Amino acid sequence: MLDAPGKLPSLNALKAFEAAARHLNFRLAAEELGVTQGAVAQQVRGLEGELGVKLFERLPRTLALTGEGRAYIADIRRAFEIIARATGALTPQPVRLTISTTPTFASKWLIPRLPDFTTRHPELDLHILATERMSSFQADGVDLAVRYGRPPFGPGLASELLFEQEIVAVGSPMLLSGRPPPKTSGEFSGYTLLHDAHNFWPEFIEKHLGKLERTSFKGISFSQTSHAIEAAIAGQGIVLANRDFVQQDLEEGRLILALEGSLFGPSHFYLVWPRYRNSSSIDMVVAWMIAEAHRK
Repeated sequence: MLDAPGKLPSLNALKAFEAAARHLNFRLAAEELGVTQGAVAQQVRGLEGELGVKLFERLPRTLALTGEGRAYIADIRRAFEIIARATGALTPQPVRLTISTTPTFASKWLIPRLPDFTTRHPELDLHILATERMSSFQADGVDLAVRYGRPPFGPGLASELLFEQEIVAVGSPMLLSGRPPPKTSGEFSGYTLLHDAHNFWPEFIEKHLGKLERTSFKGISFSQTSHAIEAAIAGQGIVLANRDFVQQDLEEGRLILALEGSLFGPSHFYLVWPRYRNSSSIDMVVAWMIAEAHRK
């Protein structure tokens, strides 16, 4: 059984004393504590009376700690620091969870939706690792990854389909408005085609405009799809992009469809995570991302 602590002074009096000792001024201590100057002076006088010692010399425009006051404040500050540390240790810390994605997925799909998630789950501290390199779950400390491909993704990995790769051709309204949709690949050659690393243009044109004619297409190539999408928004040409990546731009009028129809890619977007990580936080993020993908 623990012994009860000895008699302790008033905590408010100790707080007033500590603040006054830092500022060497009752008025400044009162402003910090949100009370009146008289209240601080009274708390300190009461503390001095209880202890039977004088803690401050009252000078015309300031305060000075007495010898007893200097010795006492050192211990009081250590005690406050111990209380603060003990209290902080009891406060639940945010759970850190690292999500690996491509830069395009992060900027065009995940980041615009994050405010909704962080509002719902302030206890989670998300770290977005956006890179074209395939991150390692172990070496890079990744908890959850968005992978473009088809399962299985590796031994010991769980996966769930996030959304399919549905490719659409889009461009800026200032580029496409008032012009009839092209009906042949030859008519389409009047537009600049914006390419990314996937380059689905030949297959897309042949599917929707017929066999490729002997004509040259102007084009600009980008290493990341997000850059090609931004170029399309700026009116520099037409881009092929996953519908989910440009849905918000379509809804808000920054982009419009250049052609009706779409093309489904050979691979799709999956959420992937290690099976051995039985984590309610991962389950929570997976459920939220799938719900967002299904919400149109």
